Amino acid sequence: MAVDPISLEVFKNMFESVADEMGVALQRTAYSPNIKERRDYSCAVFDPQGNMVAQAAHVPVHLGAMPASVQAALLVFPGALNQGDIVILNDPYLGGTHLPDITMVAPVYAERVKGDKKTKELAGFVANRGHHADVGGMTPGSLPLSTELYQEGTIIPPIKLARRGRMNQEIIQLICRNSRTPDERKGDLAAQTAAIKVGEKRLQGITERYGIPDTLEHMNALLDYSERVTRRAITNIPDGRYEVLDYMDDDGLTQELVPVAVAITVSGDAMTIDFTGTSPQRPGCINAPVAVTTSACLYVIRCLLDEQAPANQGCLRPLTLIAPRGSLVNPEPQHGVAAGNVETSQRITDVLFGALAQALPQVIPAASQGTMNNMIIGGHDPVRDKPFVYYETIAGGMGGRPDKDGISAIHTHMTNTMNTPVEAMEFAFPLRLKRYAVRRGSGGDGKFKGGDGVIREVEFLSPARVTLMSERRKLPPPGYHGGHHGTTGENVLLRGGYEEIKLAGKELVDVQAGDVISMRTPGAGGWGAPEGESSS
Repeated sequence: MAVDPISLEVFKNMFESVADEMGVALQRTAYSPNIKERRDYSCAVFDPQGNMVAQAAHVPVHLGAMPASVQAALLVFPGALNQGDIVILNDPYLGGTHLPDITMVAPVYAERVKGDKKTKELAGFVANRGHHADVGGMTPGSLPLSTELYQEGTIIPPIKLARRGRMNQEIIQLICRNSRTPDERKGDLAAQTAAIKVGEKRLQGITERYGIPDTLEHMNALLDYSERVTRRAITNIPDGRYEVLDYMDDDGLTQELVPVAVAITVSGDAMTIDFTGTSPQRPGCINAPVAVTTSACLYVIRCLLDEQAPANQGCLRPLTLIAPRGSLVNPEPQHGVAAGNVETSQRITDVLFGALAQALPQVIPAASQGTMNNMIIGGHDPVRDKPFVYYETIAGGMGGRPDKDGISAIHTHMTNTMNTPVEAMEFAFPLRLKRYAVRRGSGGDGKFKGGDGVIREVEFLSPARVTLMSERRKLPPPGYHGGHHGTTGENVLLRGGYEEIKLAGKELVDVQAGDVISMRTPGAGGWGAPEGESSS
């Protein structure tokens, strides 16, 4: 079969459908509300060289980083991955993001007929990544205010969870024994394994119908096509150098602002993204592994492309990434990275869009909320008489756009998860949702207003330990082209439900039954000067 526009579109959708079906299987069989309800997982398909050729519309920070996990598996097991093998890992310095994100990678072998002989040939890989609510570490939820990786949970280098179809139950036992919620871990790991099996079967089905040569040829063609589409999009950006400097609030241990700098240089159909000038790696846990930094770059570039363009690794080919070793965006092992995946990734996205807004003012929206507003709760459930861990990210405002207002109460950029339904939260945990509302007026004014944040208040029915990991509590999301800034977020403890105690953006706090945590998320920046104001 020759590659033509029709066959390319057919194969693009088939590969994406493999990832989509893996995601459905993972969500429907998952045990924890974090994966089942919030959908904090991602799935993708890779070619035999480990290049991502298709992804489902899952969590951007997972998907851009997952190729590094596949490459790590191939480096550890060069030529030694057989049919039925599954590699498991979460090490942020070997392709992971942060420790709660556990990745599974499996080779897919398909039958190939050569004359009278039938042989098994590598057709590619399937992989998924799920956020596990607890993998050990110094605080419930494995997202502590840490100073080193060892404090954050169980570190899993690339190892074989399955060999030729036989599961290594000892590895599962080890992971579960190090978790405060072992039943959840066992159930979610089983769901990830089931999703791998679904992906393997579906990719084999494609090769059976079209043959391995045509399947591999279209994988390569899709990567090449994405490169061409990306280069064409870059040519629409005026040549030049565009620089932005923004700051993170702090690293959770000190109160210093943390600079994040980027310079984007556009030359013809190529782009260089240079993070020189960004803060050195921090003692706190906001360091972002280079896989996370790469993921943010891929996401931003992908946003410049047509919706129908294939979302694969070919988009990265026109990019040169400079992330100085030992910096916030490429730390040395074993610095803490728990918040790098969830918070620093959002600031990297902010500065990338801020730089591009100089070149494409009529395309790029104003800054969104710039945080995932992480709330991690752990304690003992008196009804079920066992430990519990609850994790969620909370929505906020989306930036005003060049032609319309931003959206209120929505997850933006590097997160694409759902909220946890009230019924699911109150059924599974000793928690009660007291208030869940749009934070009216928190979005910045402008020709097109920024979206509003939300107010989410959780009451505790038993003593618990709470970790808050959030940003934009000191510096607001900026408006663009004369638009007003969004309102900063606030974290408040209502002791006994009434006495207000203001909390930091990153804080560990012990609560009692009857206490309430009120998380008031940032609004987004407005786009363009409001009517009657100058844009200067």
